[in-house]
Amino acid sequence: MNRSGTEPVGTGIARPPNTEGMNKTMNKDQLPKRKENRLRCYDYTEDGVYFLTICTDRRRPILSQIVDRSTPLPDHVYEPVPEIVLSEIGSVAEQLIQDIPNRYDGVCADAYVIMPNHIHMLLQVERKGGRAMPVPTGAPSISHIIQQFKGAVTKRAKAVVWQSHFYDHVIRNEADYLACLRYIDENPLKWLLRQDEYVI
Repeated sequence: MNRSGTEPVGTGIARPPNTEGMNKTMNKDQLPKRKENRLRCYDYTEDGVYFLTICTDRRRPILSQIVDRSTPLPDHVYEPVPEIVLSEIGSVAEQLIQDIPNRYDGVCADAYVIMPNHIHMLLQVERKGGRAMPVPTGAPSISHIIQQFKGAVTKRAKAVVWQSHFYDHVIRNEADYLACLRYIDENPLKWLLRQDEYVI
């Protein structure tokens, strides 16, 4: 992922990581236990950073293609150079991801990658003392954002695009953040090498 100047299509770093307030260490016993893909005791209206994965319906590769732009090297050395080529639906998804800060005050995608059949995203929420978005009473804020995002993409595509659920991981500290950032960064290469768990 190019972090100097313009980002490649299908990827993005919105701003440098903001890890202020993240604990360097956290007692495992202090963390709520997971049930399915939601943390039962975690308040999803709280400020924080969330690593999200959104998959397409039946994991169909309708968002992008990962193309190898490598060139032959001496001594037959092969170094794959992945490039993301977005589909029309993938381009819509990218536009809506980049528009998140305009739709929700204090919320932005720190980083994202649009893969053929899924999207990884680091979503940061900083309300600065107020609610970042209007949400129904008791509804998790992150769920609201993702539901709105998925609905907007589906409306423009005029077809079923997404699985009904999504995966979330609450970022616990700076090391956790950087690990997720690296995972996003390396995802296109892993896809080319067929090391990505979502390759079908």
